[in-house]
Amino acid sequence: MINNNMNPNLFTSSADEVKNNSPRLSVSSQCAKPDEKSGIAVQGHIRIFDPKSGEVFVNKRNAIHYENMSEAMAYSLANKGVSFVTEMHLGNGGTTIDPTGVINYLPPNVKTQGSDLYNPTYYKIVDNLNPLNLAPLDNKMSIIHVPGNVYSDIIVTCLLDYGEPGDQLPFDNAQNTNNNYVFDELGLKGFNSAGLGLGKLLTHVVFHPVQKSLNRQIQIDYTVRIQTITNLTS
Repeated sequence: MINNNMNPNLFTSSADEVKNNSPRLSVSSQCAKPDEKSGIAVQGHIRIFDPKSGEVFVNKRNAIHYENMSEAMAYSLANKGVSFVTEMHLGNGGTTIDPTGVINYLPPNVKTQGSDLYNPTYYKIVDNLNPLNLAPLDNKMSIIHVPGNVYSDIIVTCLLDYGEPGDQLPFDNAQNTNNNYVFDELGLKGFNSAGLGLGKLLTHVVFHPVQKSLNRQIQIDYTVRIQTITNLTS
């Protein structure tokens, strides 16, 4: 979020300012220059599979919505209680299939602050601390960090059980890929106190269509890696 009232010279100084002991910048801070060759990278990866048979349907990287993710990280560090990962949304608007059977993939929708899935059709709460999460052992988040490493992983697990969604088809043989539960896109959304489904999109990935039907479970393991980067070359 941009503050239009922010002083554009906040991180600059002049010799006169140092000489006059400006409260904005001291001599010691002038000498201790920050390391400009560092940063933070966020990456994501999804794995969609049948937990009973072990069949893997999708195994690929995802796109990060960098604007919304940066805002979410700032809110989290400031303990403001908003924008943290809360829901996993699925949809069926990420692909089209031409008459010859060729699948055309739309690009991830991560350009504007109000970006969303192309056609969201279903979602689940994956925050296991949320009282509205009815299956916190199956739909949950955990943190993995190994001391000494410069990265930490958020592991988001989401299980679509046999009976959900409630109006799904009985078998995974849908002839129409426009069915609400022939999923070809998904993303993580942050918390919004105004209500479920209203949070900002943090990630988005488009993949070949996968049908959720009554005869099988589908599990989604979503890894978001946050890594500090140092010693970058200019």
